[in-house]
Amino acid sequence: MKTQHWFRSRRVRGIRVAVVGAGLLALALSGCAGQGSGGGEDGGSADGKVSLTFWNGFTGPDGPALQQVIDDFNASQDDVEVTAEIMPWDTLYQKVLTAVAGNDGPDIIAMSAGRMPQFAQQGMFEGVDDYYEDSANDSAALAPAAIEASVFDGVNYGVPVNFTPMMMYYNKDLFEAAGLDPEAPPTTWDEFAAMVPQLTVDDNGDGKPEQYATALGDHETVPVFMSLPWGTGGGVVSDDGKTSMLGEPASIEALDFWVDLVKNQKASPLGLSGADADKLFTTGKAATEIVGPWMTTGFDEAGLNYGIAAPPAGPDSDAILADVVSMGITSGADDATKQAAYQFFKYWNSKEGQITWSSGSGFPPNRADVADQVTSSPYPAVFGAADVVDRSKILLAGVAAGGTIGETIFWPTLQKALNGQGTVEELFSAASEKVQAELDK
Repeated sequence: MKTQHWFRSRRVRGIRVAVVGAGLLALALSGCAGQGSGGGEDGGSADGKVSLTFWNGFTGPDGPALQQVIDDFNASQDDVEVTAEIMPWDTLYQKVLTAVAGNDGPDIIAMSAGRMPQFAQQGMFEGVDDYYEDSANDSAALAPAAIEASVFDGVNYGVPVNFTPMMMYYNKDLFEAAGLDPEAPPTTWDEFAAMVPQLTVDDNGDGKPEQYATALGDHETVPVFMSLPWGTGGGVVSDDGKTSMLGEPASIEALDFWVDLVKNQKASPLGLSGADADKLFTTGKAATEIVGPWMTTGFDEAGLNYGIAAPPAGPDSDAILADVVSMGITSGADDATKQAAYQFFKYWNSKEGQITWSSGSGFPPNRADVADQVTSSPYPAVFGAADVVDRSKILLAGVAAGGTIGETIFWPTLQKALNGQGTVEELFSAASEKVQAELDK
């Protein structure tokens, strides 16, 4: 999966323009009724199977694991055939609305649950509450946060593909070289701040460090920075998604702390995208990075001597940012298509499916009752540890304007703060009003 899909796309506004309004989209989608198999005529195939096209963005090392689960599902029964179409997440988000509206879209779509409300609001997904109401689907075994992440306006539109907290990778060699205990990563913000002078190294004194304490992206990245206000009891929006919290004192306190670390104490370079941050840590020029398990393969291949720990806790909360990718069914699917999709969803989250997925991808399983059976990789157990999962929290869950808030308000405001174009309080208080305006639409 490489870096996260949620905030990588910057083309949503373009999609909205291309697909006109939600009303017209809904009208167009109504033409999809009775047409499974990516808009085919009858949703079936010559051998009587229901054919399902499944768009997703698992282009990284996790792609083969996803394909293996699909192959196993297809071989497990004679009624449904799933075909994956894998593309970069940016491409998927760019294409999906126009494809579905043009009756040429997929039957199943995977996307970050954080993006699902936006598309659900535009009429693209079927509700799947009845899937969870059927006890035969064994949904009670799934992590509750993974299920709840795709709920929008009281309706659940997705079934989880994966659920993963973001953990802190730290370079043990750099810790040791700095005179720090390589087995004792920072556990609190204050501990991390105390380590910054040792982990950020400017050998020649030119003001541009050769090594940084962390690699913290400020655009097109996993939204770690957006989750930091949780540490002081703040946030971007309230848990019910109705009220902006960016201007509250707790949020300002957290953002002030981290902007100061990055801007004034050079804990991280300015202007890092997610890819830049990954590269900085991979090349041994950053001592820490908070990111998901999809990077372990790259870090292993780079020969890094690294450890994985929970991100440092804030003074008021130890919440860990987590993300969920969910599968949804395109709106207008006939009953045969929907039931076929449910068969696949059930298999995906079965014990067998989750063991295959986690063993091949390194992601923690969606269900805790198979965690001890994933033995081919140590990482699923680390990312899926009970104390980590219990602390995990989804950013902007159920907020239809989540993408807009991140892309057009939070990240530009953060960059202004990091570049000294105003104080944190001034900038984020003004940004909070813009966030509230988006929530009120």
